[in-house]
Amino acid sequence: MYKPVIGLEIHVELKTKSKMFCSCPNDPEKTKPNTNICPVCLGHPGTLPVANKKAILKVMKAGLALNSEIPEYSKFDRKNYFYPDLPKGYQISQYDKPLCKGGHLEVDDRKINLTRIHLEEDTGKLIHPEDKDYSLIDFNRAGVPLMELVTEPEIESAKEAKRFAEKLRLILRYLNISDANMEKGQMRCEANISLKKEEDDEFGTKIEIKNLNSFKALEKGIDYEIKRQKKKLEKGEKIIQATRGWDDKKERTFSQRVKEEAKDYRYFPEPDLPILHLGTKKRLEKIKNSLPELPDQKEERFKKEYSSLKEEQIEFLVQNLNLANYFENVVSEIKNWIKAEDIDKEKTKKTITISANYLITDLQSLLNENNIEKIKKCKINPENFAEFIVLLIKGDISSKIAKKILKQMFKKGEDPSKIVKREGLKQISDEDKIENVIDKVIKENPEPVQDYKDGEENALQFLVGQVMKKTKGKANPQTTQKILNQKLEE
Repeated sequence: MYKPVIGLEIHVELKTKSKMFCSCPNDPEKTKPNTNICPVCLGHPGTLPVANKKAILKVMKAGLALNSEIPEYSKFDRKNYFYPDLPKGYQISQYDKPLCKGGHLEVDDRKINLTRIHLEEDTGKLIHPEDKDYSLIDFNRAGVPLMELVTEPEIESAKEAKRFAEKLRLILRYLNISDANMEKGQMRCEANISLKKEEDDEFGTKIEIKNLNSFKALEKGIDYEIKRQKKKLEKGEKIIQATRGWDDKKERTFSQRVKEEAKDYRYFPEPDLPILHLGTKKRLEKIKNSLPELPDQKEERFKKEYSSLKEEQIEFLVQNLNLANYFENVVSEIKNWIKAEDIDKEKTKKTITISANYLITDLQSLLNENNIEKIKKCKINPENFAEFIVLLIKGDISSKIAKKILKQMFKKGEDPSKIVKREGLKQISDEDKIENVIDKVIKENPEPVQDYKDGEENALQFLVGQVMKKTKGKANPQTTQKILNQKLEE
């Protein structure tokens, strides 16, 4: 039996105003090629790099959040190799003295150790037009600050590798050091995979897969490579160390080149940049204290503070930071309404639960599902959303009317009370008014009335529906059902 041994190398473009070693804009949204460039990031002779302090601090933040050791001193190195998207002919990276050493990340109650986190500059972007015998280069990305995280070879499955990458991305977003959008190339994964016999301590020959630009590709690529290597080994064939690419359409890996080793890159200290003095314990403690609440901490707090929410609701909110922040602002506003309206504890819990339900289902639908992060641009402010929920809890509006009101709030950002007043949408809870309508419905529908008396329960819902139709959905459904039951039992 063979056991997979997996390590990940994850590259992340940092969210900074300028590039790593020059003042060119770091703008991932720039579509016009070769405009955010200068002699420094294009590697012109005689130019000198200057390190981006904010990029260095962001990597240190990531390291502290991931339990890494931050050494007192670090340095940059030249990594020598030639590719057309690397304008200098070498890359400024880090070799033996990275910004962060060690660390770990817990995934599904299992600790995955890190080897290092270092900082380097990104390459340009190669564009390969279909059916053409040439490639194009866009250097806008060349020189963008690129954080590289390397795990120990401790990951045991493709699923665990995917979960690691997903959790890492979430942490990076909480730290606000990168949007880590894989579709835009802001986070790119490479997987090192080997197989070993379960009884052996020695690892098998390592294969690296590149071009894994989605979590789905990461999982499928690793699974494919494990099966491919297993077949070869079972046939008695040898695995040759190499780099392989991933073909998304064919869902298979393919050979690219024999894998280089560290000696092939001829690393040496970058002569144009000084040694980095990362600071004292006091400075590191200050950075550590500035870290925001991280996903695991938020999840634990939500479980205690919002115990009425379901586990999957809490997980959804934690996974979507902007929505979680919006939710907490809504809850804060709701508490003000609760004091003013003298709402009891049980209704308070119900109010918080309903808030989460409407945010996760109805508002998410209006935000077009996968664009839930657009909550930042939502026209409904937390105060109005809280008022909307309170109107629902008080029975001033029905759940059916609530959906209509929410859509109008979403389009124009209006106060819900104004919408209710202007369009006459307030729910009818007055029992005398509802009873008058019910009397008319009973008189006009003798057959369903008799059906109900003969034991057909569905007839009751039909009659409730008729009351709703006459009141344009404004009759309180609970009150309607109660009075109907009483009338039909007479």
